[in-house]
Amino acid sequence: MSAREEHAFVVEGKMALPYQYFAGTVGSTFLVALRDEQKILGIRCDTCNKVFIPPRATCERCFSDLTDKWVELPGTGIVTGFTVVRYEEPYQPKKPPFVLALIRLDGADTPFVHLLESGDPAELQIGLKVKAVFAEKRIGSLLDISHFAPVP
Repeated sequence: MSAREEHAFVVEGKMALPYQYFAGTVGSTFLVALRDEQKILGIRCDTCNKVFIPPRATCERCFSDLTDKWVELPGTGIVTGFTVVRYEEPYQPKKPPFVLALIRLDGADTPFVHLLESGDPAELQIGLKVKAVFAEKRIGSLLDISHFAPVP
């Protein structure tokens, strides 16, 4: 064993890496509408007759350019799937337990994942009608929609 190997040691730990994310033109338009107007925008493919949320620049089916096909969606929709998160990780939006749901907004063809606050998770079901609840302080992120809540 060399002198260098005798004095080697391992330091265990976690390292946080700061980063910036550029949402692009389509993503930025979506996030600014959430933040400034409390509007949820989807994007339509006229070829496939599908509305996507979150919006994207190119249709995943026919590869058409969608950058100018904006559609305002209502803040209502249905739950198409859900899970109860019971473990804690530092990147999560809140402390567990909480519900993440797949929500298909009325007028959209694709669901997206968001927080669902409904009281008792045992009472959740597929097909539950929900509405968006916007955050009081909005910063330009998907969490400008604070959560979805059941429609009474």
